Amino acid sequence: MSTHSYSRLWIHLIWETLGREPMLDKRAAAKASSFLNEYSLEKGIYMKINYFNADHTHALIDLPTRYSIEEVIKLLKGGSSYWINHNRIVKGRFAWGVGYGAFSVSHSDVGRVARYIANQEEHHRKRTYAEEYAMFVKRYGLEWRTEGNH
Repeated sequence: MSTHSYSRLWIHLIWETLGREPMLDKRAAAKASSFLNEYSLEKGIYMKINYFNADHTHALIDLPTRYSIEEVIKLLKGGSSYWINHNRIVKGRFAWGVGYGAFSVSHSDVGRVARYIANQEEHHRKRTYAEEYAMFVKRYGLEWRTEGNH
């Protein structure tokens, strides 16, 4: 009998562009989203959905046992920023900002979170990204961290 590692760890990831600059128009966002779906599959990361807004991205993944959250973020941000720049889908140099949000999602809530991510355009007509992120921080009982306060 061989030993296998199994897990079901749904994570809602959020990361933003450098300086929260609205760098991705709808065309660029759609292309980057398609790339990220393919890239995550190549890396063995099951991504249920992602959505690129002009200044931030959401992704819902099932964290593989072989990666930490930090490793997944480095792969997703690094791979997508390289691809965006290499293919020149935005004017100027594209970069993601430092940091990210990673929020656990219960298996029973996966459908709800996937719909939330799919409806980003409608959602952001009512709430800014800053308001959205503050809501996540509050909902998950986190505090804003300043440099040197980790």
